[in-house]
Amino acid sequence: MPEAQPRPSTEHRGEGGAGDGAAVREAVASRALWYHTIELPSGVTTPGWFDLRPIVDRLPWPDVRGKRCLDVGTYDGYLAFELERRGASEVVATDIADHALWDWPPSLRGAGTETLAARTGEDKTGGFAIAREALGSKVEHKLISVYDLSPESVGTFEVVVCGALMLHLRDPLGALQAIRSVCDGAFLSSEAVNLRLTAQHPRTPMASLDGVSTRLHWWLPNTAGHRQMVRSSGFEIERSTRPFSIRFGDGFPRDRLERRPWKRRGLRRALAGADGVPHAAVLARAG
Repeated sequence: MPEAQPRPSTEHRGEGGAGDGAAVREAVASRALWYHTIELPSGVTTPGWFDLRPIVDRLPWPDVRGKRCLDVGTYDGYLAFELERRGASEVVATDIADHALWDWPPSLRGAGTETLAARTGEDKTGGFAIAREALGSKVEHKLISVYDLSPESVGTFEVVVCGALMLHLRDPLGALQAIRSVCDGAFLSSEAVNLRLTAQHPRTPMASLDGVSTRLHWWLPNTAGHRQMVRSSGFEIERSTRPFSIRFGDGFPRDRLERRPWKRRGLRRALAGADGVPHAAVLARAG
């Protein structure tokens, strides 16, 4: 694992967020589901399903200062706002507009979208808008599928980041090739990985296939598989990390945590340093 870089100043580069703490708290509370844990002004923290704060400095970041950057699959915007905070001159964050546009298996499309609608009560872009306003951020939000990224649709970027998106895609290689088409420099890819396959086959690219469960997972590679996916899409890898866990946030359903097998928790602590969702990250360059 590369050494953590010094943490930049916590001052956000926006022009100042919504200073009214009560208004920020009310806006955050109005949203039924937060995916990311994000620290906002006035001591407000969103109750995200996942908390990237403990691992963000362990990612193999490129220098983003003064550069045009893209965050693909931004959801609530944690990585986009991090790019801005680290000094990017321009940040574009992309995502799809609605959960119905996900790569649903045919057997789950109707039930899955209904379940998410009942759980969220709104479209998936609302959290980003709340956080952006509260932070006084200048990040530009574009509603576009990763598959549709192209120089014609969004331009090109000196730095592209993408976190925890590929396992939800039927065609992750097609998505990575679309990302490569708009990347003129560095690509930071952080993705969920299969710990068991990583331990059993540390050097052989492999992946497990789901595609039928309600988790909406498709391909889950081992760490070698993740690196191979990035290479095969036209990138040259400069640095990579060992597996690490992204921890569950305060908003993650407690009943789901309690049902998780203890053996799985133990494996994640042993191989990824903590309980959570195992990930690995690479820093690559457009070849």
